Amino acid sequence: MKILVVSDTHGRQGDLCDVLYDVGNIDLLIHCGDTEGMEHEIIGMAGCPCRIVSGNNDFFSALPREEEFKIGRYSAWLCHGHNYGISMGYEMLLEEALSRGAEIVFFGHTHRPCIMKKREVWLINPGSISYPRQDGRKKSYILMEIDREGEAHFSLNFLE
Repeated sequence: MKILVVSDTHGRQGDLCDVLYDVGNIDLLIHCGDTEGMEHEIIGMAGCPCRIVSGNNDFFSALPREEEFKIGRYSAWLCHGHNYGISMGYEMLLEEALSRGAEIVFFGHTHRPCIMKKREVWLINPGSISYPRQDGRKKSYILMEIDREGEAHFSLNFLE
């Protein structure tokens, strides 16, 4: 299973279109928020099931604030992250993930990528493919693959 994880596109669909072309066929698209009203276009572009939540810039959006779902054998939680103080650190987000029984939490907001496992929870932030903020300011996304044994693997990728 091949999953594309993106966040903080902020209405710049060209960047997402480039990523979708680069990665080829995917089984699921996860968007961690801040589509700025472009969720219908994203769903149309993806050509697969999508999980999208609202971010702090998704004013008047009908998107859910958060979602909990299964990916393979994993319990996943998707949120934008701004309601969990992630600009100050991951502790509040981690505690909430643990209280929900989530094994993977997907989030955005910081525009800085993160693939980290803390206390048996994967913290996954794809950064931003439109407005990156990490050192080097490279547009980033994450590919998640679940192998034949059901194990999840995450890779950070950059849009050239």
